[in-house]
This record gives sequence, structure tokens and C-alpha cells, in this order.
Amino acid sequence: MVAVKWQQFMESAFYHDFRRDKIAITSFVIMCIYVVACYAAPLIAPYNPYDPTIIDIMDSEIPPMWLDGGNSRFLLGTDAQGRDLFSTILYGTRISLTIGICAVLLQGVLGISLGLISGYFGGRVDSFLMRLADIQLSFSTLMVAIIFLAVFQALFGTELYERLAILMLILVIGIAEWPQYARTVRASVLAEKKKEYVDAVRVVGLRPVRIMFRHILPNTLSPILVISTVQVANAIVSEAALSFLGLGMPVSKPSLGSLINSGFEFIFSGSWWITIIPGIVLIVLVLVMNLLGDFLRDVLNPKLYKN
Repeated sequence: MVAVKWQQFMESAFYHDFRRDKIAITSFVIMCIYVVACYAAPLIAPYNPYDPTIIDIMDSEIPPMWLDGGNSRFLLGTDAQGRDLFSTILYGTRISLTIGICAVLLQGVLGISLGLISGYFGGRVDSFLMRLADIQLSFSTLMVAIIFLAVFQALFGTELYERLAILMLILVIGIAEWPQYARTVRASVLAEKKKEYVDAVRVVGLRPVRIMFRHILPNTLSPILVISTVQVANAIVSEAALSFLGLGMPVSKPSLGSLINSGFEFIFSGSWWITIIPGIVLIVLVLVMNLLGDFLRDVLNPKLYKN
């Protein structure tokens, strides 16, 4: 069965287009390198940046190995706390990717469910949910996140927030962005529910929940895949922005955003690598995800498809 599915994939138009698109191939390879490297960080990283016993403040602000004053022990140099920057970037990228992926999963669960309900039932349910989405969209993700996270820290303290930082960021970014999915899925459902196969399963007597998730949802996956790729990149950028503002990950468990923030004050004093190198890593990560999203949009959208 697996061999048959694999053969079908190899003969599909999707794989044919992917094989011809050098930008998509390059982006996919870079993305795979990011994922493997960051989630294998305990095996790849020469140091554990979370272990204070191996951090020496005397090693702080050492330049990358190829610059004057560099040390062969630290490939990309060290930060202001004496942590190996290469190791810290690997662990930080893992946190950023985890937050981005989990936040998008939460967005997808909320947005797809509400979009299906809104499009399938219509009427007052549709009006209420779409007005709710309009209200949500009128507030930027960063504004909602800044207010919520600042209030949480003021009420419950910084210590509790640092312990729950990953969970809080996932919840805030996930809940703030669900309308993107809901509006897209609703539009697809409005088109799909008028088709004959939906009338056929209604006649059979299937319940609305099964019709929505078993029959209509699979036919709306193409735009969902495209949105998900872009939304993961947006979630990573949102997390980085919040961390840069001091409302994201704590210094003891940095993400790419908090790494950039921690070195920002040293950028004009000569220790530019503490901010610039994590910044480049973040830019490349977001860029390849957006390029993959563009490729999926072009291939999966029949109106844009070209032989």
C-alpha cells in the first residue's frame, strides 16, 4: 500500500512541478536542515546553553572563529553571558519553530472548525462568527499579545510567566490569528456544500458533523496547506517581535527573538555578531517558509496552474 502511494506521488503533477522548481527545492532543503539541526540540537550542539555550570562569563563577547580574537571552541563566537552562540542559536531555533508550529496548529483547530460551522450552517451562525472574525482582525496580533502578556506578567509575576512562556506565546499567537483560517475555510465550504456529493451524503442521512469533517474538509485542504506554511512564518516573526520587546522567551531559555534582543545593546560596541547572526538565521528561516508557501499556492491553485 505504501509503495503504491509513493509511486502515485512520484508520478503526480505536484512532484513534477516541484522537481522543476529550483527555488522550491532549495527552500525545502534549507528548511529540512533547519528542522533536523534544531531538533537534534542536544546531539549537534557542542555546548548546552541551558546548563549554567558550563558557562564562563570570562568567555563573553568572543568574536566568531574567523575574526581576530576568535576562538576555535566557539564557531560563531559567544554572547554577553559567555554562551556559545552556535549552540544557543540551535536551541533558540527549536523554541521558535516549536512555538510557530504549535501556534498554527491551534489556529487551524479553531479557524477550521469555526469556518466549517459558519459556511455549512450559514444564517445567523455565519453572521455571528464572521463578525467575531472581523472584530478579531481589527486588532493586530502584536497589539493583542502585548496587552495580554503584559497584563499576565503584572498579575502573576515574571517568575510564573517565565515558566509558562512557551505555552503563553502559543495560546496568544494561536488565538489571535484564527480568523485567517476561518474566512478561507468558510469560502471553500460555501462553494463545496452546493455540490452533488454533499447532497448525496445528506440523503443518506449522515450527521452534519460527519459531512463537514469527513467529506467537505478534505476538499478544502489545498488553501489550508498554503495558509499554514505562511502562518508558521508569521507566528515565528510574531514570537521574535514579542521576545525582542521583552515579552517573549526569558533570557535563560532564549528564542531567536530574545537572542536578537539580548545582543542589540552591543551592536554598536563591536559585538555585532550577537544580534546579526541570529537575525540572519531568522530572516533565512522566514524567507524559505514564505517561498515554499508561494510554491504551494501556485501548484495547488488551479487558476494559477500552468503546464
